[in-house]
Amino acid sequence: MQFNAWFAAQDNPDERYPLTEVVYYSQSGGLLQVEHDMDALRQRPADEWKRLFDRRWMRTEWPYGSGVWGKKEWICPTVSDENIVSMFEGGTNLFWAERFGQQIGVADLWIKLCGNSHTGSFKDLGMTVLVSVVKQMIANGKPIQAIACASTGDTSAALAAYGAAAGIPTIVFLPRGKISVAQLVQPIAHGALVLALDTDFDGCMEIVRQVTADNSIYLANSLNSLRIEGQKTVGIEIVQQFDWEVPDWIIIPGGNLGNTAALGRGLLMMHELGLITRLPRIVCAQAQHANPLYRAYLNGFDNFEPIKAQTTAASAIQIGNPVSYNRAVQMLKDLDGVVEQASEQELADAAARADRTGLYACPHTGVALAAMIKLIDRGIIQQSDRVVVISTAHGLKFSNFKVSYHENTLRDVVSSYANPPVELPPDIDAVRRAIDERMKHFQSHPPAPIT
Repeated sequence: MQFNAWFAAQDNPDERYPLTEVVYYSQSGGLLQVEHDMDALRQRPADEWKRLFDRRWMRTEWPYGSGVWGKKEWICPTVSDENIVSMFEGGTNLFWAERFGQQIGVADLWIKLCGNSHTGSFKDLGMTVLVSVVKQMIANGKPIQAIACASTGDTSAALAAYGAAAGIPTIVFLPRGKISVAQLVQPIAHGALVLALDTDFDGCMEIVRQVTADNSIYLANSLNSLRIEGQKTVGIEIVQQFDWEVPDWIIIPGGNLGNTAALGRGLLMMHELGLITRLPRIVCAQAQHANPLYRAYLNGFDNFEPIKAQTTAASAIQIGNPVSYNRAVQMLKDLDGVVEQASEQELADAAARADRTGLYACPHTGVALAAMIKLIDRGIIQQSDRVVVISTAHGLKFSNFKVSYHENTLRDVVSSYANPPVELPPDIDAVRRAIDERMKHFQSHPPAPIT
C-alpha cells in the first residue's frame, strides 16, 4: 500500500510542496503543515493499525522500534529507511504518580516521562524526523551544508546529537547566560557551532531566520512542521500505552507552542482514522513570566500581543512571541482546551512536592503540575478523571534549579519544601540525634496514604 505526505499551506490546501523541498512558509507568509493522504491511510482498518503499531512497539527491527518510526506511515512515509537517523527515541514510560495524585486530589494521575530519551527531552521526537528528511535531501542532491536552530537549550541538544549521528554540520544560537550548564554542554560535546548571543530566545530566532534565508542552511525550529510530525507521536503513544483508551486530560507546558500543536495533531489523526472514538481535553500550561497564550486565552483568543518574556526558572519556555501560536490556538479549540499559568513560587513548589513522591521534575514539568493543581482546586479537573502530565525534559538537566530551591536561593521563591543536607561532625551521638529528629517529624507528618 502506497502512502504519501506533503507540505501544504493552511489557508490554501492546493498549495503543496514535497517534504524534501526547502520551504517553510506559504505564498501568503503563513506556516506550512504536513498533510497526509488520509484516503490511503483509511484503506487499512483501525484495528489493523493498532495491531501493526503494537507489533512494532519497542522492538529492534530497523527503524520501527523507535516510538516515532514505528508509526512511519503516519509521520513521514517518503523517507527511505537507509536515510533515517534514529536513536530509538520515544517509547518513554508512563509513571503512575499515585501518591502525588492522592495528595493533590486526583485518583488516576500519570506522568509521561518524555525526558527519558537520548538527549533528555521530547525534542528528540521531532528532530529524528527533520534530520532524516535533510539526510534524504542531501542524498537527492540538495546542496545543504548545515542545519541551524535557535534554542533555549533542549532543541540545540537534540539537533546537535542527531546531526552528529548523521554526519551533518549543525549551528545553534543560544541566549547567552540563560540556559543551564547541562543544556549548554550537550551541543558543545556533539561538535556543533555554538553561538551564544546577548539576547533572548526571540532575538536568537530572528537571527536564525535571517541565516537560513540562504537555502544552504536548513532551519530546524518548530515553525518547520517536520518537527511537529515527530512530536505528535506523544499523544498517540499515551493512548497506545493505555491499551487504546483515551485519558480525560493531557496537560503540557507551552513556550513556542509547537508541542501543543503536535499533541493535538496526533490525537485528531487517531480520531479521524477510527482508532479512538473520543478526544481528551488538553491544558497548555505557561509560566506567568512568559504567558502570551494565557493572556490571549483570557480574551477568548480575540487578540494576541507578543510580550517581552521575563526571567523564569522554566527557561525553555521563556518565550514571548511563540511561532506556533495559531496552530496551538486551533488545537485548543478543537480539543476543548484550557490555558493556565503558574508563578515562580507555584512551579517550584509543585516540582518539589512531586519530587517528594519519587519524581524528579524539571521546572517546565513544574509549570504543568502547578497548573494541574490549580485546575483541580477549582473543580475543573475532577477527582475521578484520568490525567496525564507531559514531562518534557529530564530533571537532571536542571540540577541548578533543584540545588537553588533546596538552598532557598531561587529568585521570587520561598522554598516551602526545602530539604538541605544536615552538616554534622563525625560523631555518632550527633548522627543519632539527627536521625531521631527526622523520624519524629516523619511520624508527625506521615505521607498521604494510598487508597
